[in-house]
Amino acid sequence: NGVTTYHEEIGCALYQVNKIAFMRLLEKVTYSTTSESESGGGRGGHGGFLTCHVLDTANGVPAAGMRIELYRYVEDDNNNETSMKKQLIDTFITNSDGRLPNGPALSGCNFTVGQYQWKFYVGDYFARFANSRICGTPFLDVVPLNFGLDDPTDHYHVPLLCSPWSYSTYRGS
Repeated sequence: NGVTTYHEEIGCALYQVNKIAFMRLLEKVTYSTTSESESGGGRGGHGGFLTCHVLDTANGVPAAGMRIELYRYVEDDNNNETSMKKQLIDTFITNSDGRLPNGPALSGCNFTVGQYQWKFYVGDYFARFANSRICGTPFLDVVPLNFGLDDPTDHYHVPLLCSPWSYSTYRGS
């Protein structure tokens, strides 16, 4: 129906007020840079982190050796107009399990609220396979995935399931 009751609307409003208050308080907290034993891993920050996993659905295997880039959108105050530009954070090559080789892409003080983009180089990955039937221009070359992080205490996992002709993603756990 799409019709909410009075109690459902109050519950939703209270949840949103709580989240706004929580996010404002997080801005006031100083990040910790203490030793590993004191900070639960030595990462600092609020405990959130970003991971990625790529699965090759055409061959039924993890996408080992795929190049991935991670960008953050930052404000660009050019010509007195505020716009967003992409800033490269890091470049990764997936390991034999299709994951990032050194753990989370972002964690600790580097894990901040904002807009990000993964770039998956699926065309280069599939061109390496003799049986991929890719010759010439690939149908999918670079897959850009824009997403947002809004809770610096949470784990964001971004899987990509891909073939030479399709891809899907979701927020994993």
